[in-house]
Amino acid sequence: MSGLVVVGVDGSASSLAAVDVAAPEARARGARLKVVHAFIWPALHVSLGPSPLGPPEGGLRKMADRLVAEAVERARTAAPDIDVTDVVVTGEPLTVLEAQSRTAQLVVVGSRGMGGFVGLLVGSTAVHLAAHGRCPVLVVRERANTDGPVVLGVDGSAAGERAMAFAFAEAELRKAPLVALHAWTTWNAPMPAPRDASVPYANPPGALAEEEERLLSEALAGCQERYPDVVVKHKVVRAGTREALIEASRSAQLMVVGARGRGGFTGLMLGSVSQALLHHAHCPVVVVRGKE
Repeated sequence: MSGLVVVGVDGSASSLAAVDVAAPEARARGARLKVVHAFIWPALHVSLGPSPLGPPEGGLRKMADRLVAEAVERARTAAPDIDVTDVVVTGEPLTVLEAQSRTAQLVVVGSRGMGGFVGLLVGSTAVHLAAHGRCPVLVVRERANTDGPVVLGVDGSAAGERAMAFAFAEAELRKAPLVALHAWTTWNAPMPAPRDASVPYANPPGALAEEEERLLSEALAGCQERYPDVVVKHKVVRAGTREALIEASRSAQLMVVGARGRGGFTGLMLGSVSQALLHHAHCPVVVVRGKE
C-alpha cells in the first residue's frame, strides 16, 4: 500500500463517525490508515496514572489507549482489508494533526470533539485544521447520501484548482457523478467587456449569465480531459454561493471546496464560504487549500 490517510480521534461520537468515513477512504486509495490521538494532559502536568483510590486500569493514559483501540477496531470493522496503525502523540489537537497532515494524502476529523460546547455547530479543531492543514481536510458532519453526487464548488479562481482536481479524483474513486456548481450574483461576477466598443459598459440581456457559464466550462476543461470516466453535470445558478452550496449538500455524498475563493481577502486562511459549509452543510465537507 502507498499513501496515508490520517483520522483524528478523541473518544467522541463525532470522531468515531470520522473513523467510519476514513477507513473506506483509505481502502479506496489503497492507502494506510493512521489513527491519531492528541494527548494533551502531560503538557498540563496532570497525573497520568490511576488514582490511588480508583481501579488499577484507570488513569488518563490508559483511557487514551482504550479510546484509540476502540477506534482501530471500528476502522477494521468498516474496512477489514486495510492496514491500520495508531499513535498517541503528546500535544494539542490542532498542532498534532497539522504535523500529521504534512505526510498524509487526507486528514479526516469529526465536526465536534470532546471539548465542544453544547449547541456549537463545529469544533475549533475542525475549522482551524481546514485553514492550516497541509493536505485536504475532510470534516464529517451529517450522514451522507451514499447514492448522491460529489458536489464541487467552482468560482474560477486559481486558488480553487487543487479543490477541483481533488473532487474529480474523489468522484472517480467513489464511482459517483460530479456536480460542478458555480453560483453568481451581480455583486460577485466580473463584468464582461462590452461587445460594442463604441458603447462602454453596454451588454445585451443575459451576457453576464453567459460569461459565468463560460467561466465554469473553461475551469473544468482540463480536469474533464484527465478524468474522462467521471460524469459531470455543470450547474450555474444565480444565487449566493453559501446558500447554493448548502442547499446542494442536502442530496450530496460529499462537498468539496477550496479554502479561499476569488472573493477572499489576502492573508485570510479560510474563506467565508468554506466556513459556512463547515458549520451548515448536510454532508461531509472537504476543504482543499490552494498553492502556498
